[in-house]
Amino acid sequence: MSYDPNNIFAKILRGEIPCKKISEDEFYLAFHDIQPRAPIHALVIPKSAYKDVYDFNQNAKNEEIIGFCKGINQVTQLLNLNQDGFRLISNSGVYGGQEVPHYHVHLLGGKKLGPMLFSS
Repeated sequence: MSYDPNNIFAKILRGEIPCKKISEDEFYLAFHDIQPRAPIHALVIPKSAYKDVYDFNQNAKNEEIIGFCKGINQVTQLLNLNQDGFRLISNSGVYGGQEVPHYHVHLLGGKKLGPMLFSS
């Protein structure tokens, strides 16, 4: 999977598609997921074009990595997720279930979450 500059997150970053913004700075944008899987479900995306976590960790500048991680912390504080906890998920590639080829993390919380994976 290569980076597609016309993916939905790239369009959100360009302002072509609206989002319910939570927070942003020069390194990240956080917004509510349109198909939430928990009472609180936010997406945090870097502002630069990286297709997945590997691409981001391999190619992002140190200030981008630090800024993105601090952005995740900012969002957890804004959504009051720190006290009771939350789940942070990043899907990567086809086997990992990644649907949008722009690196992003899911922040889920607001209730006790079930097991990471359901057994089949």
